[in-house]
Amino acid sequence: MRWSAILAFLLFTGLGLPSSSAQSNPAPNFATLSSRANAARDADRLDEALSLYKRALAVRPTWAEGWWSVGTIQYDRNAYDNAALAFRKLLALRPRDGTAHAFLGLCEFELGHDDAAFHHIELSKKIGLSGDAQFQHVVLFHEGVLLQRAGKFERAQEDLQQLCLQGVESDEISSTLGLVLLRRKEPQASASAPEEVGIVTGIGRAGCLAGQKKYDDGRQILDALVKQHPTLPNIHYAYGMFLLDAHDQPAAINEFKQEIENNPANVSAHLRIAASLYKTDSAAGVPYARQAVKLAPEVPLGHYLLGLLLLDTNAHEQAIPELEIARKAFPKDAKLHFALGTAYAQAGRTQDAARARAAFERLQKEQGSRSSDDHGSLPH
Repeated sequence: MRWSAILAFLLFTGLGLPSSSAQSNPAPNFATLSSRANAARDADRLDEALSLYKRALAVRPTWAEGWWSVGTIQYDRNAYDNAALAFRKLLALRPRDGTAHAFLGLCEFELGHDDAAFHHIELSKKIGLSGDAQFQHVVLFHEGVLLQRAGKFERAQEDLQQLCLQGVESDEISSTLGLVLLRRKEPQASASAPEEVGIVTGIGRAGCLAGQKKYDDGRQILDALVKQHPTLPNIHYAYGMFLLDAHDQPAAINEFKQEIENNPANVSAHLRIAASLYKTDSAAGVPYARQAVKLAPEVPLGHYLLGLLLLDTNAHEQAIPELEIARKAFPKDAKLHFALGTAYAQAGRTQDAARARAAFERLQKEQGSRSSDDHGSLPH
């Protein structure tokens, strides 16, 4: 049979050719896949949605909204590895998306990657987060936990009390704030004995009330806890911090002194007394700062406070080496350069004084309208 006859036969019988159904059902294009994926997501058919998003992203891997949807679905399902991967893909396309950075940080938090989580959460705050208040509260809480775990207690306390001021309260917030006030870096209060969990949460609840300016209510809680557990490490320190917030400095100093009586090696309590006495009774503060430096010479804040106290008591020659040690740790602290300039001038070191004053003026200009230096990461 000739090829023309064979071809005529195949055309007549339909053998060897694509069927009409295959020709009429081409593979779905991106527009179809993405539309079906969004519809499945909106109808809460999440398995179907994920499958469709993956197919759509295979066709168009630069589809940022698709990576966003995959990331948020996986995050809600606690599939943090997969969610983190999706948010990294999204950030490769939109590196200035603050909310995506925050979500990636939350995923890394759940995966136990604290340093990476803190980096992305901090970056998200600099860039700007979504206007959703609940999401901002979640991010702020997780930042507070990361700061607590890292021992950056001052900043952690600010974050957590800010939540309290905004009316966000929970046992989780209270227990974390309790750990902060007790200067503990363990992951969670539940790592302690059951009785101690209640103590930690109670202290945190009082700290939350302090954040809301409800000092009388918080004081009642702490009075009871201190009476019941007078030797618990750092309980008097926590009460002292509360009293400082309540602007009752004499009572706060008494609590710090009680903490030192319980634990003479408590550096933080010594530093708090020294800082509280600066300018009001600097001479009385000097011994506490000296002891803090003796106990922990590696802590620069002790040298800073001792230098300030000595300078305020006209012991400028002794103040200079302490302030110079502190300057190495805090080279961008304008107030420190001003204090050094004053000490140098009193010692007759005019050139050193001029350099310190010039550094002070330069840093003041760089800092602009900022009211204070960021000492959140320093040990207190």
